[in-house]
Amino acid sequence: MISFNLDLDGQGGPLTTPNRSSPDPAAEVPDAGDLRLRYYPDPVLAQRCRPLGAPGPAAQACIQRMFELMYEHQGIGLAAPQVGWNARVFVANVDPDEPTTDAERVFIDPQVDPIADLREVAEEGCLSLPGIRLDVERTRSVRVRALGFDGEPFELETDDLLARCIQHENDHIDGILITARVSTLQRIAIRSDLRELKSQWDKQEGRT
Repeated sequence: MISFNLDLDGQGGPLTTPNRSSPDPAAEVPDAGDLRLRYYPDPVLAQRCRPLGAPGPAAQACIQRMFELMYEHQGIGLAAPQVGWNARVFVANVDPDEPTTDAERVFIDPQVDPIADLREVAEEGCLSLPGIRLDVERTRSVRVRALGFDGEPFELETDDLLARCIQHENDHIDGILITARVSTLQRIAIRSDLRELKSQWDKQEGRT
């Protein structure tokens, strides 16, 4: 069983970025200092994010801030909507004890495809859903085409934990949360947890 924090009520969807007849507008770049971890049921977690393209200095600062927040909250992956940024960007480091540039990975405007039909179930958590763990079925290996931190395109084939992390974070930038990837019985089992998270979020946002 694999248990880890990643960055839930959402709609199911394909692994690959959906094709659109007309391109989405480009993502705006916020001030990196404004980024903070967002929690269920923040509406930002349910949106399909906008493409970013090659990052300039301001976007790179936001990406660096995402790594800071990911480590602060003891995660191995974090997607832009989880920090309030509407952009098709996520970061990962499946070995967080090694916060080096070699271990850190940046995925901008990714396209994710399964390599084979082999699937497996493992336990996942989500930084935006503290305290919740669900058994999620994923493809074991994936191929990713994306832009990196320097704006250069790259292709990666990977499996196991990194492949699972990539699929989890890629779901986030399509507004898909892990509750959409599990059985009805699992969703029923966490109803009270979701109600508690919503109550906490309402208080934080001044809605009560």
